[in-house]
Amino acid sequence: MAHGEWTRRDFFRRSAAMGAVALGGPTLLSACQSTGGDGDTLEQARQAGTIRIGIANEAPYGFADSSGKVTGEAPEVARAVFRNMGINGVQNQVVTFDQLIPALNAGQFDVVSAGMFITPERCGQAAFSIPDYTAKTALLVPSGNPQQVNNFDDIAEKNVRVAVLSAAVEKGYAEAAGVPEGNIQTLDTQDSMLRSVVDGRVYCAALTDISLNWLVKQNPNAGVEVTESFDAKDENGQPVISAGGFVFREADESLRTTFNDQLRRLHESGEWLRLAEPFGFTQANLPGNLTTEELCSA
Repeated sequence: MAHGEWTRRDFFRRSAAMGAVALGGPTLLSACQSTGGDGDTLEQARQAGTIRIGIANEAPYGFADSSGKVTGEAPEVARAVFRNMGINGVQNQVVTFDQLIPALNAGQFDVVSAGMFITPERCGQAAFSIPDYTAKTALLVPSGNPQQVNNFDDIAEKNVRVAVLSAAVEKGYAEAAGVPEGNIQTLDTQDSMLRSVVDGRVYCAALTDISLNWLVKQNPNAGVEVTESFDAKDENGQPVISAGGFVFREADESLRTTFNDQLRRLHESGEWLRLAEPFGFTQANLPGNLTTEELCSA
């Protein structure tokens, strides 16, 4: 909700769409059927007129709204790209973030459309698109930030607890900064992270500034705020470039390259910005000349 009184119930805005939800077209596939398998996935999707994407219900990257409609930056961009590829129907399946790549490789859907950061470890598990966006890190803290914790170094120095999303990159950033494992709580959803900060079970939660600003906007009376954005650091103390993209199976090269061509056109035409702005993205989030190869080898 954008306005009104905040209650604990608002933490549990779980979508009823925990399965296949039509996005931009009729439901043409069963919940257990994949457009992958034998043959070319791109051609199969064009013939069927639909393709399946996986999201993790992480706003504002990919989520189901209160009406059950799947939206967010990544699904909206994906829908525009696939439309330009001659595929008008896009279906969604929700899984937890840590299951996105395993479910993709198992054929449950054909593209991860969840704003997933491109990292060397993930590049060894699946194939990424060109970078779709860049984003910095921020912390969700109690209003006023009484401990004055503004980055991972502060978390380590002040010995406070931090919540991170399961399988997300922030756990590694915290460990690189010297945060003890016992001070890192791994949770499955953004709502759980928010609730943990509000309940005082952790002092802060770490995620992208885009995600946390959206979370506060939807829960204006929760008594939390977002710190200034910052660049996380790796184990060598070097700033990390954080950029997200779409994820494909290694074998689906024609699908990925065709998708890349159309995504690049969206970036260059200004259409990407029109689609992404409602979800808190700006011109500054465009990836510029950043490449997937750079991010995979970083």
